[in-house]
Parts: sequence; structure tokens; C-alpha cells
Amino acid sequence: MYNWVKQYLGVTIGVVLLAMALNLFLVPNKIAAGGVSGLATIIYHLFNIPVGMAVLGLNVPLYIMGFLRLGWGFILHSLYGTIAVALAIDLTAPFLHAPTDNLLLATIYGGVLAGLGLGLVFRNKSTTGGTDMAAAILRSYIGLDIGQMLFMVDAMVVVSAGIVFNSWELAMYALICTFTIAKVIDMVQDGFSYAKGFIIITNDPRAVGDKLTKELHRGATIWNARGMYTGSNRHVLLSVVHRSEVSKLKDIIHEADPRAFVITTDVHEVIGEGFKQMTAYKK
Repeated sequence: MYNWVKQYLGVTIGVVLLAMALNLFLVPNKIAAGGVSGLATIIYHLFNIPVGMAVLGLNVPLYIMGFLRLGWGFILHSLYGTIAVALAIDLTAPFLHAPTDNLLLATIYGGVLAGLGLGLVFRNKSTTGGTDMAAAILRSYIGLDIGQMLFMVDAMVVVSAGIVFNSWELAMYALICTFTIAKVIDMVQDGFSYAKGFIIITNDPRAVGDKLTKELHRGATIWNARGMYTGSNRHVLLSVVHRSEVSKLKDIIHEADPRAFVITTDVHEVIGEGFKQMTAYKK
């Protein structure tokens, strides 16, 4: 029960953030950043139909096609997100007024806010319908990758906005906003970079591993490898540490094996001992 409430609370917060992005930044400045919300923005400026109502109306044929093509199982998990985002947009619209008419500011802040909202929705195992569903339906006919289909659908919306608003400048801002949204969604789902991964190729894994365990209280995974050029046997250690421990780990490696070959990489999410615990939402 707790997980169910947490999941739907996350989706609700996400759709409210998306509604704020649309009402504060995107719709007033005619930035149609792809998707059903982008089409709804165009419809609003053409026919003065509320954005939320347009979002809901545009999703109806998609749900019908999704049911006929993909079955109930695919569309049920999107139903709450779709209805909630439509209601959130129209209910908050009278109280939210654009703080800026600067297109660049509206593009950046609208994209970040929308990305945060959609990221929370996706992280909580839901969607807002729209282009996700359209892409899945098209994929069932054409067979292309979902990512390719989403890009094609969003691109068509952006181009349509440029034609309808008679401004390719607005279309270019919408494209920037689309990329911003996608990037922020990835950051929300993958997590912000708060740790560093180390791949250490060394001739003395015991010395490196012992110092790592005793001085940093971190574990490591070891496997055997062979140098392609020299043909010599080597050992590879994999370890993950917090950012604050990076300098100390470099000192440990240098002291234990100054000739070690080290690769560092950003780690966005670490699940397990010493970091965060695995959680799952129950259906």
C-alpha cells in the first residue's frame, strides 16, 4: 500500500511540474516542444481551446488505437498520468502567469521544469500517454525503434509549429526545449552524478585492494585480463567511491602501484552496500 501511494504521489507531483512548465513558460511563448502538449499548444493559439482539454482530446484516438493494436495491458498504466496532466494544466492555468517573454529563458526554464516533471512520471512507472503511445503504435506497424519513432513524431510537431506560427525561430527554440527535456528526463531517471567508478589495471591487485578496504572501507571486484599488445597477464579492479573519496583513492593507487593504469567514470546511480538500497514498486 505504501509503495502504491508513493508511486501515485510521484506521478502527481510530476504532472503538476509539467503543468507549471506549460503554463508559465511554454504555452504563453508559443514554444511547442514536441509531443501532444506541443500539438495542444498549437491548437490553443489557433482555436483558443484550453491546453488540458486539447491534451485529453488528442489522447482519446491514441487510446482507442492503442487498445485495438496493443491491448489493455499497454494503456492502463498511462491512464492516470494522462487524465492527471490534463486536469493539472487547466486547473492551474488561471493562477499561473508567464514571468518572462524572453524566448531563451522560457525555453530553458520550461524545458528543465517539464523534464523534471516527466522524469518523475517515468520514474514512477507511468506515462502521460501522447507521443509515447503514438510511437509504440507506429512501431507495431513499421517496426522501427521506439526512440527513432519518438524523435520523428516530436520533429513533426516542431516543424508544424514553425509553419503554423510562421516563425522558424520559434521552431528552433522548440527544438532546443525538446533536447533539454530529454536530457533532464535522463538525469532524473538515472540519477545525478554523485559517485565515481574506478577501473584499475594493475600488477599488484592485493596491495591496491588491501589499502582500499582498510583506508576507505570500500570493496572491489577483481578479474583477470591479458594485455592485447604485450600478451602479459594483468589484473583489473573495479570499485565505486563517493566524490569526496576520489583524491584519497588516487593516492592509494599511486602508493600501492605507481604504474597502474586507471580509468575513472561518472556513476549516476549505485545500488548496494555502502550506497542506497534496492527498492521496487509493487503492482
